[in-house]
Amino acid sequence: MAERSRSEKLKRLVAVQRHLERMAENELADTTRQRNEVSQSMEKLIDAISSADPVHMAFSVHYADRYGRLTLKDQQLDGIQKLIETKVLQERTKAERLEEHMRDARELETREADDNAVYDIIDQRFADVTPASSKVQKP
Repeated sequence: MAERSRSEKLKRLVAVQRHLERMAENELADTTRQRNEVSQSMEKLIDAISSADPVHMAFSVHYADRYGRLTLKDQQLDGIQKLIETKVLQERTKAERLEEHMRDARELETREADDNAVYDIIDQRFADVTPASSKVQKP
């Protein structure tokens, strides 16, 4: 089994890190969606509380309680959203750093392969020259 080069190993790590980044982005999108739903519910409750409809007036205390719970949930989701935003940035930064290391490793591997090719050519030239110069001609 051939051993993988450093750049190949880093390429795989980059793929894993990008996956972690996408997972964090999806988590952020889900939290944002939940906050939007809470915000819409709060707006509907405000409309119901301020309504002149007698049915809504009878439930105004319940609406106020519900609004308070939604406000608390929105604050919690806001905190969670900020944490996830930080996580997304961290995951993205890690992935970018790994990509840099992968590019550097690939560049070093290419340079080493080029150097080895040059050394092989030099070795072949010396191999061709050495036998011819080692022959001694008899007078």
